[in-house]
Amino acid sequence: MSGLGKVLISGGGLGGLALAQALRRGGIEVAVHEQDPSPRTRNQGYRIHIDGNGNAALRACLPTEVLDTILRTSGINGDLVAGYTSDLRQTMAQTFDGLGDDEITHVDRETFRRGLLTGLDDAVHFGHTLTDYRITESGRVRIEFAEGGGDEGDLLIGADGVGSPVRRRLLPQAEVRDLGLRCLYGRMPLTAQTTTLLPADFDRGFIWVAGESGSGVGFAPQRFRDRPVGAVDYLMVAYAATTEQLGVPDDRLYRLDPADLWQVVTAATADWHPKLRALIAHADPDSFFPITIRAGQRLEPWRSGPITLLGDAIHTMPPTGGVGANTALQDAATLAAELLSAARGEKSVLAAVADYERVMVPRGFDTVDSSLRMAGQLFG
Repeated sequence: MSGLGKVLISGGGLGGLALAQALRRGGIEVAVHEQDPSPRTRNQGYRIHIDGNGNAALRACLPTEVLDTILRTSGINGDLVAGYTSDLRQTMAQTFDGLGDDEITHVDRETFRRGLLTGLDDAVHFGHTLTDYRITESGRVRIEFAEGGGDEGDLLIGADGVGSPVRRRLLPQAEVRDLGLRCLYGRMPLTAQTTTLLPADFDRGFIWVAGESGSGVGFAPQRFRDRPVGAVDYLMVAYAATTEQLGVPDDRLYRLDPADLWQVVTAATADWHPKLRALIAHADPDSFFPITIRAGQRLEPWRSGPITLLGDAIHTMPPTGGVGANTALQDAATLAAELLSAARGEKSVLAAVADYERVMVPRGFDTVDSSLRMAGQLFG
């Protein structure tokens, strides 16, 4: 297989869109097919940490105007990661100096996704749920949608998250493990009134407050450098606990209204320091939603072909360490570089995919292992 025409991307999340930007920038035709009916559909999180690897990947993938948009609407840099007990006693602190204004440390997920969509209106197709694919006699890839119709290209990238239909078809042996942890995300709007409620240092970065038996709440501010229309500054509130600690079975948890989830967090922290309880009490009850924390299992290498995977679709990891999005962005940058090399005739497309997978697979699962070690330290 040589030359590269149209690239199909299943999934319009962060990694898939960064890849689409990089390929478009390099003159490669790309079509992104996303099952959500619109850019704003599912709750997946609020504030996302962007580290040095993520910054480098964004610079490699994005056109200047898109990168400038994301930088301008990112969060004001913080300088602290700290741990506290539920009675507000500090147990650890790490400060970060010298972060320049051209470095992104965190973004709001929805704003970030909107930024990544800039200029891709004709390439991203919402309401397309991939159900199957096949390799045609000519070696191309044909995909089909549950809604009817399909598309065809030279290469298919599964960037479709933890439940990836592409992964299930390509690597049926791949397992994603439920870690038995649930996270309830919410947020407290930061106003002149609520800002006065913040304990010292809680406006400076990510704060983890450890409860009993490994449960805890992560607090982190999102103050926009240039606030988009309709957005508000907020303090992310993320309560994490085992299913046993929650005391709410999954079949009920995922049917609860946001306000009921807020009540679950309120009850779980009822004996915490009054200043911490005040942050949860002033959170927006309608902002809460649950997620299951999972991790991918390390895989043996497989035979490369015209279908490959990216981000959570292959190496799902817990949010501990805040590296999931950064790893997906690294995947996008690595894969884009390989495919652009193939488009220039420097190697075949299959060789480019194989070279990408040789880097992506060990890097991704090493990061999964690191996140699991941190989860073990936090949750026992």
